[in-house]
Amino acid sequence: MVCDERRKSQGKIISTEPVTQEETGTRVDVFLAKELSLTRAHVQKSLEEGLVLKGTKALKANYKVKTGDIFQITIPEPVLLEVTPENIPLNIIYEDEDVVVVNKARGMVVHPAAGNYTGTLVNALLYHCKNLSGINGIIRPGIVHRLDKDTSGVMIVAKNDKAHLDLSAQIQSKEAKRTYLAVVRGNIKDDKGRIITQIARDVKDRKKMAVVNKGGRQAITDYEVLERYGRYTVVRCHLLTGRTHQIRVHMEYIGHPLVGDPKYSPMKTCFAIDGQALHSETLEFRHPRTGKIMKFSAPLPEDMEKIVVRLRNGQFT
Repeated sequence: MVCDERRKSQGKIISTEPVTQEETGTRVDVFLAKELSLTRAHVQKSLEEGLVLKGTKALKANYKVKTGDIFQITIPEPVLLEVTPENIPLNIIYEDEDVVVVNKARGMVVHPAAGNYTGTLVNALLYHCKNLSGINGIIRPGIVHRLDKDTSGVMIVAKNDKAHLDLSAQIQSKEAKRTYLAVVRGNIKDDKGRIITQIARDVKDRKKMAVVNKGGRQAITDYEVLERYGRYTVVRCHLLTGRTHQIRVHMEYIGHPLVGDPKYSPMKTCFAIDGQALHSETLEFRHPRTGKIMKFSAPLPEDMEKIVVRLRNGQFT
């Protein structure tokens, strides 16, 4: 939890709470990434540039934290964004001075990356609202959490740093709640279940994630069956953690991969859908300024709605 914030000419200095006994022995880059809801790459870059201090001493990424340690990390002032604002239509569910809640379309990349420097949600947001949180840098401004390119639905974006830190903390503490709808292959036996694993980068394919026995990060997904159709099941998934590809990996792990998933279920499908049948249905959070509990939802996109209708009508051969 962030306990102190100051501003200097070079940027904003954030101080952490003292390290607890349970956290002792963790690498400082891992500790800070979790504590401040920053990407580990962001923290490592800050360490390399001497922007992370313990007292007056700059630290290296492999420093093991000790009980009582307090760290200061400087977040440089946002630089002029090099990402081009683009007049791309957005489905905005809610907006105020702190947050924007959007219904992201399937096929839209969230932020610029190799091969996708234009046409992203960030490009569209920069055109629409001009100001976004600078915490995640010039490529991912305002992005508190992300959805995969081919996952549709509700997503929240921060318009300033205070909102970003507050929302990130809510996601880390599980105060923010998210549900997803998915169509998976096979008939899931149990009506409800909880999947708890460790997830890490797949050693054979770095573009995929995988369940691992050692290392990785804990991932927890609750699911409930909504409709069964023999060869297919419609489920609602509740995320208790937010690992990359978490639902896709977990459903494949229990033997029920998502319909249309190009990475984890690369089989032909009789349904017309470009990408995995996964939709961010609801998002509940506490407003970072007012403290009011807010909940937003997005209806199934047309492609998934057609799949469900076909299943109900027995048209899936």
